[in-house]
Amino acid sequence: MKKRITIDPITRLEGHGKIEIFLKDDGDVENVYFQVPELRGFEKFCEGRPVEELPQIVTKICGVCPGCHHMASGKAVDAVYGVEPPPTAKKIRELFYMAHFVHSHIAHFYALAAPDFVVGPTANKAERNILGVINKVGVDIGTEVIKQRRIAQEIQALLGGHQTHVVMNIPGGVRKGLTEEQRADIEGKARGFIDFAKFSLKIFDDVVLGNKDYVELILNGPYSLSLHSMGLVDENNKVNFYDGKVRVVDTEGKEHCKYVPENYRDFVEERVEPWSYLKFPYLKKIGWKGFVDGQDSGVYQATPLSRLNAADGMATPLAQVEYDRMFEVLGGKPVHSTLAMHWARLVELLYSAERCLELSTDPEITGKELRSPLPNIPNEGVGIVEAQRGTLTHHYVTDDKGMVKKANLIVGTTNNNAAICMSLKKAAQGLISRGVEVTDGILNMIEMAFRAYDPCFSCATHSLPGEMPMIVNIREKDGTLIRSVTR
Repeated sequence: MKKRITIDPITRLEGHGKIEIFLKDDGDVENVYFQVPELRGFEKFCEGRPVEELPQIVTKICGVCPGCHHMASGKAVDAVYGVEPPPTAKKIRELFYMAHFVHSHIAHFYALAAPDFVVGPTANKAERNILGVINKVGVDIGTEVIKQRRIAQEIQALLGGHQTHVVMNIPGGVRKGLTEEQRADIEGKARGFIDFAKFSLKIFDDVVLGNKDYVELILNGPYSLSLHSMGLVDENNKVNFYDGKVRVVDTEGKEHCKYVPENYRDFVEERVEPWSYLKFPYLKKIGWKGFVDGQDSGVYQATPLSRLNAADGMATPLAQVEYDRMFEVLGGKPVHSTLAMHWARLVELLYSAERCLELSTDPEITGKELRSPLPNIPNEGVGIVEAQRGTLTHHYVTDDKGMVKKANLIVGTTNNNAAICMSLKKAAQGLISRGVEVTDGILNMIEMAFRAYDPCFSCATHSLPGEMPMIVNIREKDGTLIRSVTR
């Protein structure tokens, strides 16, 4: 009889999820299913609303990445009205966004990912958390982590009106500008971000790259997928989080496609599976070939590592040095090692810090022209930015009064849904086999495969396949199961 192993709940993630591992009679892994037992369906919440309200509404999707949805939504609303914000407004938006990236990447590396490396992937689970990390690296470092996240939140609150429930974007611009005093304050904080990003890369050098076992795990462990890579790039094919074209390169690093936001439907298609609330996007010109990797697969990844794979470099000097070093150490571009996403995330942290400094010292950042007039009757628009977890697309269709008739969101975690499922299966098959005792440490190492993606499930659950399933467990007061009723 086949055996099933369930990891429920998955830990250190945004939202709720579980992993179902099905074993063959001989103990090898036959299949793995990744499931998210929650449905948000925010696209339906957007229908019937005035389109200019959506940048404020969509921040409620998730408390971890509200700035991403606010920014993509703001750009989509601009497109609905056919308006381009003035340079000062665009730079204020991007400055907010760079602080948002700093805040989020620090949170993921130290609180969610670091326990697996600093404390150890098979350490006691009671110690495999942020407190365990602080115990290893010291209270001073833990204090600095909290301090830098707080400073990034302060910048977001100043520019966005609130660090979480952001209200800065309006059609064609932003609500308010920056004073010289505020600009100078942000400049000083941005210099601190750069120092902290360098420090974080040094920790990665010492703890991860300095450990031969960890390097072997990254390069030759059961954590690799050969898939196409997606990311937003500027006119020089350098990484850009706020603006540009979406570029996809194949498994060998050759450009597969490059498109402007309004043409995304020509290149990306979405499918549904009956066992998931998450959709499964794939590359339209290749088609859906199933949960397989390789050059002929339509599955792609949209992660920090994918962004670096898809680009020709970084747009800031210090990040470019780290970009070159990462690819040199890992054997050249493109890199398909799942755990290398953590290294790429730190390179992006440095880029975000540098870009924050560039914007805060730009003379136009304190300009007074904050909004452009709206030239067109509202119709349809698409906005794309890079969220911390991958390429984020907002697409709105309105009537001539600007009331939303349809909304489609493809979020970072949705882009990576198929890849996450495949990564989990590959990790499980590499770690569990006949005769192997399945310990808590092994199960955590399987979780590491999805944790590298920094997934956000509140954002990603958009598909309702059939009716809502329900399981009712009836138990005695001591917890003994009497009966289970399933719909």
